[in-house]
Amino acid sequence: MESSLLTFLFVSLSVVCSSYTGTTDWDDVVVVRENTPTILGCTDTTVRGDISINWMVKSFGADDWKLVLSASEKNKFSGGASKASMRLTDSNFQDTGVFSLYFIPKMEDSGHYSCLIKHQEKKLKERIVLLAILTVTSYPASPIPQHSTLRLIAKVTPGIAITKITWTAPGGIPMKSKKMPNTGTVAKLPQVQNSDSGTYVCTVYPWGNSSSVLTANVEVTVDADKVASFTNITHGQTISTAIEAQTSFHLTCPSIQGDYVLLYWLHPDAKRHSNMKLVYQYDHWRGSTLQTEQSKRLQLAGEPYNAEAGSFSFLLTPELKDGGLYICEVSLNDNIFSQRTTLSVLKVKTKRYPSKLELLCLYSEQSQVQNAEWKHSNKSRKLKMTSNGPGSISTIVQLPITLDVTGNYTCILELGNGQLIRAEQVIRLPSKESVNVTTPSLLHSLSALLLLVPLVAAAVGVLLWRQKHISDRGESSGDFFFDIFPCSVHLWPQSAATERCGP
Repeated sequence: MESSLLTFLFVSLSVVCSSYTGTTDWDDVVVVRENTPTILGCTDTTVRGDISINWMVKSFGADDWKLVLSASEKNKFSGGASKASMRLTDSNFQDTGVFSLYFIPKMEDSGHYSCLIKHQEKKLKERIVLLAILTVTSYPASPIPQHSTLRLIAKVTPGIAITKITWTAPGGIPMKSKKMPNTGTVAKLPQVQNSDSGTYVCTVYPWGNSSSVLTANVEVTVDADKVASFTNITHGQTISTAIEAQTSFHLTCPSIQGDYVLLYWLHPDAKRHSNMKLVYQYDHWRGSTLQTEQSKRLQLAGEPYNAEAGSFSFLLTPELKDGGLYICEVSLNDNIFSQRTTLSVLKVKTKRYPSKLELLCLYSEQSQVQNAEWKHSNKSRKLKMTSNGPGSISTIVQLPITLDVTGNYTCILELGNGQLIRAEQVIRLPSKESVNVTTPSLLHSLSALLLLVPLVAAAVGVLLWRQKHISDRGESSGDFFFDIFPCSVHLWPQSAATERCGP
């Protein structure tokens, strides 16, 4: 059992190693742009005399080698080249030892190239070069109409020849890019403006030698006199719904990974031909966001929506005024996908009067509200309701509150599509602790002070009478003064006033 397991592991490891080394069975990597003059190097200055050269190719994914050019000392070109542009770089190769191959490749010419050197039919050297072809495309073609989505695509075949591809905008500004299967490395600029004109650079990093990079330029000009017109718009089914104020609401966008998102809003109960307001925009490729004052109550939603991946959705925490029509547009290249949401916002509040409480139910975007009413938790209790105008319905609770009027008061909106939205207001008996005792306490304090005044006056009168009585008896001949402080009464002779006066 153990020997079988070891055998399995050995075989598996051998397969993995073979697979890995099979991707690096070359001596050099050459990456060139399609239709660009190319040289595949092959040199050996040590050989002389009867020399023959065979250049062969094995296309990527093929099993067999195919002869593309052969040459010898006696007959310099004994084998016809497979392409009209194909030749050796040095016609005196037998003297210089330079056997490099020159040609102008197409995309289909990528693959492994073998330079086999023979001397008197004896193999001296073989050099294998992996040739990878870079294709660069941009769309739409220059000059580009304003507001178009510029697409820059770079693809290398075979992909194993490189480590990465990057894009930079004019001025050397790095661009966000994505590697897409069967397409290549893509960079985009949605909503192109005149300022986006310039030279865009694609940089290719070959496998194993990042210092030997290849760059390709793309010149882009923007047509200042032409604006793109987007007529390919896909509309989703309109969503009609309602939510209680200050409650999180999931505002959906089309389920597509796009390049750019725009969220428009038309304020509640406005006429549909009114101008819509842009409240949020997000550029997936530039990584930029534009928010307005209202959009502070908006944020990009998390999973399963991922703005980084280009999927968009919002969380809205609306106030009453934030109802209305929302239109979310997601653009992908020159296609636009639109989703409309008609939103009513419900809010309840209480107004207090000396003899009653008024329970108000307010709602916006009245166009989709079919019915609004107040209900009590005691279903047998019928409520009287009045309307103070469009988007408002109220009921009255008389004061003082009694047990029979307590309970849950619920405002219910019914939309035209049958959806119900509720908001509650709870009425309870007042607790003993809620009784206002501030005013009576203040009155009691004032009354106590008023009662204290005659008592102080009486005390002063008694003291004056006693002092006069003593004076008549001759116990003191001085005049007396008195001073009244907030908490005591002081009495002393005039002769001592300068020493004892003061609080």
